[in-house]
Amino acid sequence: MKRKTVHQGPSQRQLRVGEHIRHVLSESLQRGHFHDEILLDASKITVTEVRMSPDLKQATAYVMALGGKDMEELLPALNNNAAAFQKDINAKSDLKFTPKVKFKIDDSFENAQKLEGILSNIHYSDQE
Repeated sequence: MKRKTVHQGPSQRQLRVGEHIRHVLSESLQRGHFHDEILLDASKITVTEVRMSPDLKQATAYVMALGGKDMEELLPALNNNAAAFQKDINAKSDLKFTPKVKFKIDDSFENAQKLEGILSNIHYSDQE
């Protein structure tokens, strides 16, 4: 007998750890203690979501700059400074393993605007 595989979303633990790490990353960005010139004004970067792998060893942080500008420069700088973020996570977390952090651009707002533009161009017929 075959079992149906149902894709389940993240576990409560993944969600809880992801939210905790999002807060730690946001605090780190606010403090701005980076040696990278591009990240000197990192307080304008928002961490919108952190998704954890099932084993909690990998974290994908979705980020967006204020106004959505300069992400082509900021993203590599964030990923190059991942070790500094991992030190902060280690210091402020009680996890067995410190997850490796990878930063990605959060394009959900851009996608939502595109979808809203498409929906606003739909013309409804008065005929039923």
